[in-house]
Amino acid sequence: MRHHVIGCALILACAAVSVGGVGASAPVADPHAPARPAPKAPNKGASAAPVKPIDINSASRAQLKSLPGIGDAEADRIISARPYLSKAHLVTEAGLPTGVYLSIRRQIVAVQNKQARAKLKALAASQGRVGP
Repeated sequence: MRHHVIGCALILACAAVSVGGVGASAPVADPHAPARPAPKAPNKGASAAPVKPIDINSASRAQLKSLPGIGDAEADRIISARPYLSKAHLVTEAGLPTGVYLSIRRQIVAVQNKQARAKLKALAASQGRVGP
């Protein structure tokens, strides 16, 4: 029985070597194959500097329309519902579709100005809470 186990192990070891397993050498490149082009350098034009996010509380109509999924009607709704306490309020206050918001959320910010702080204070007072 022991000779049988040793024989099986020897057969398996030989099979592993013959199919490229243990002790196999690295593949050799075909000398007649065409040379591969060098990897392209990263594009330094558009992505060199990070894009500054658009403030939804002060952006112009044209700036808002530059965002994907924002047309004339959406830009007008965003402007008319200002100020925003957070960028997520575009969905609840301006009625922006959630999918559009999710596609632009990394490109926008809601900078708090005096109007936004006054709105927050009034909201807190209407809910019986002490303002910020």
